[in-house]
Amino acid sequence: MLSKKIEEAINAQINAEMWSAYLYLSMAAYCHLMGQTGMARWNEVQFKEEQDHAKILFNYVIQRNGKVTLSPIKAVPTEWKSLLDVFESILEHEQKITAMINKLFALSTEENDYATQSMLKWFVDEQVEEEENAQTIIDNLNMIKDNGFGIFMLDKELGARVYAQAAPLANSTL
Repeated sequence: MLSKKIEEAINAQINAEMWSAYLYLSMAAYCHLMGQTGMARWNEVQFKEEQDHAKILFNYVIQRNGKVTLSPIKAVPTEWKSLLDVFESILEHEQKITAMINKLFALSTEENDYATQSMLKWFVDEQVEEEENAQTIIDNLNMIKDNGFGIFMLDKELGARVYAQAAPLANSTL
């Protein structure tokens, strides 16, 4: 059974993950508008991953006999200054999500909730990957600058990204 504090914190994280999904979909729309279908595809895959993250947390609350409380999702940005700005915004956002996951992990430690700590370990590792991916794309965009061929090649590379369902959902019965 989850403590009330943990339940509320996980519900807040579910909302944050759904907001993240909405943000990535907005970024995909912007990339499409800029004619960068590969970067749009990358963000569309990220959109699905964020939905997976919310569903993992949703399933966990249910498995622990908690109550899932879904809250309204606040509006997300729809405009960026450039493609670089999109990916810098992604890194900044993922750093905020990392801080939220770390805070949730600290709370589960404080509450001696070992099951929640175990579940959150996957998210801790996932956030390292999320930040690294965003930073790599930023580094590439900074190196490319305004080189049209470089942007074309990066867009093509990012467009090859394929969605893979998050491991914790693979055998889920929920």
